[in-house]
Amino acid sequence: MAEPDAQRRYRSNLQGEVDGAAIYTALADSEADPKLAEVFRRLAAVEDAHGDFWRKRIAGKGTHFAPSPSARARILGWLARRFGPAFVLPTLAANETRDSAAYDDQPEARAAGLPADERSHALLMQAAAGSGGLSGPTLALIEGRHRGGGNTLRAAVLGANDGLVSNMSLVMGVAGAAAAERTLLLTGLAGLIAGACSMAMGEWLSVTSSRELYQSQIATEAEELREVPDEEREELILIYQAKGIAEPQARALADKLLSNEGTALDTLAREELGIDPDQLGGSAWTAATWSFLLFAAGAIVPVAPFLFLSGRTALIASLAASGLALALIGAGTSLFTGRTALFSALRQLAIGLAAAGVTYGAGAIVGTSLG
Repeated sequence: MAEPDAQRRYRSNLQGEVDGAAIYTALADSEADPKLAEVFRRLAAVEDAHGDFWRKRIAGKGTHFAPSPSARARILGWLARRFGPAFVLPTLAANETRDSAAYDDQPEARAAGLPADERSHALLMQAAAGSGGLSGPTLALIEGRHRGGGNTLRAAVLGANDGLVSNMSLVMGVAGAAAAERTLLLTGLAGLIAGACSMAMGEWLSVTSSRELYQSQIATEAEELREVPDEEREELILIYQAKGIAEPQARALADKLLSNEGTALDTLAREELGIDPDQLGGSAWTAATWSFLLFAAGAIVPVAPFLFLSGRTALIASLAASGLALALIGAGTSLFTGRTALFSALRQLAIGLAAAGVTYGAGAIVGTSLG
């Protein structure tokens, strides 16, 4: 029988491949673009093939292990089906980058060529695209760089966490000062509204500023295209040459793309500036609304018990509800950090309670001084 450490490694590898296949299958099922759906199906097939490799290694040592997709994989699959692939792709791209060297130090995997397979996703995309080729925005979406989608999952989890930790700390700080129950409730509600409005305004300004910058850059590019079209053509030729296209083909491609004014500006914006003119960073109002709602969703947790309970019971219930929410958010962060849900939950709980303890102690000191 193989060494216990080797068996654990085989099982861990198999679990990872099973999870990957399940997630990519979910992406393929929820993707409307047939080319991109085919990419995801091929990626799922690669994961299945790797899984078969580890199943044979495990079976060859006289043991059996047939894992189902983990909770993390099932959650990511559900999110992809519910909100679309763009919602989870940045998280998957980051995980793929982090795990791309996982097989480099495993002799069995190296002998079977698994490390090379892990780095072959770009080739699979090209094969799936056929002669037409995948568009730039599609590749950006796969790589987690799609400006319109952004890392929505990470932003959602961390937005709720900001509201929870900041308002819990605020409420506990005021509670430490032995403030009246009505004061605690008003403070929590004021913190919720003020924090959510501040986050929404900051997000609106951030996205609006980005959009204005992109629009300015595109306008400058349009002016240069009118004034010095030959220079713009040469810049585009150099860009394509830098991507490995031979000069004659690069010149022919640039001439074809720049022959139409609308196509020319769109191409230059994407290739030279790295900007998707159809997105421009997304909607400022949508970003602001989601920022407000996510912060408020976290901030209401430590306040809600004071709406129904009173005295010390309300304070304990607030702390308990906040602790539970911290643990859930911590488990949520494991979706994009790669850590186990238990470790992430306990770490988030410890950090949040530490912040609450510090502000409670500060409130107690200040309250005593003022008293």
